[in-house]
Amino acid sequence: MNGLKDYSGEFNPDIKFEDFSKDVLIELLKLYSRLYLAIDGFWYLAIKERVSNEEALLCDIRAWEREVKYEMNRLVKLLKIQGNDVVTLMKALQMVPWFRNLEYSMKIINRNDAVLTITRCPTLEALEKEGEGREETICKLVDAEIYKEYAKFFNPSMKVKYLKLPSKQSKEEICCQWEFKVG
Repeated sequence: MNGLKDYSGEFNPDIKFEDFSKDVLIELLKLYSRLYLAIDGFWYLAIKERVSNEEALLCDIRAWEREVKYEMNRLVKLLKIQGNDVVTLMKALQMVPWFRNLEYSMKIINRNDAVLTITRCPTLEALEKEGEGREETICKLVDAEIYKEYAKFFNPSMKVKYLKLPSKQSKEEICCQWEFKVG
């Protein structure tokens, strides 16, 4: 059976993911990744509006510290990703839901050294459109802490360094660039 192409028919009280076609499941995963990213933005903005941007930044960092451990424990187990080097981290990042919303390249220099270049970032696009100038703080502070948490999960001695951060002078310019290194 090829699976359902949509859910436009009658209600099925026993519907399962397995009932859908591979193409629908892929589109559903992409949607779930966008929804995952959206809820992060919505709760951040709610704290910013009710309290302050500074408090939202602190809460965001704390939430991501917890999320990374929670997410990675489950993701590496499911996908059997093992190791403590930079390449292992890059493999895991490729599978992170929010990461699936980015356009990026990974240059593996060796197992313990890689450069991640992000060429399209929906979060950065939204921040630039907002026009409050928060992109530099979010990218330099929050993203740096998030990447450090991911790195620490695999190897506490892994270092993360930004090579380029916003702001961008043109739409063609890369969004950001990060180096991950052990040793």
